[in-house]
Amino acid sequence: MRMYEDSNITDYGSDNSYIELAVNVFSLLADPTRIRIVLALKEGEMSVGQLAEHIGKSQTAVSQHLAKMRWGRLVETRQEGTRVYYKLSDEHAINLVDQAIFQAEHVVDGIPAHHMTAKGGKR
Repeated sequence: MRMYEDSNITDYGSDNSYIELAVNVFSLLADPTRIRIVLALKEGEMSVGQLAEHIGKSQTAVSQHLAKMRWGRLVETRQEGTRVYYKLSDEHAINLVDQAIFQAEHVVDGIPAHHMTAKGGKR
């Protein structure tokens, strides 16, 4: 393993056991509803009902997606009375989603929004 100190990126090599687990994470995130859930939870902890309203899906659908995301350890729960609240397990899921959206901006836009400064110029 080699560490790139300036970016905190580790070179694991092509035969590393984490690769299969990384594929599972990408698979869990390969759904528009789950991406919307991650983006919503970026704002903070929410109940199933709050998430459903926020992303415009039924509570049943959101609950099913959350169950898969919980299984994959992308989200965690906290119970308060009969209500269950969800939050992201860590910052990595949102970082992956942010990077995927940045990549999508490159595909769609000539100069992606994330390359623009606050004054509207190029970085």
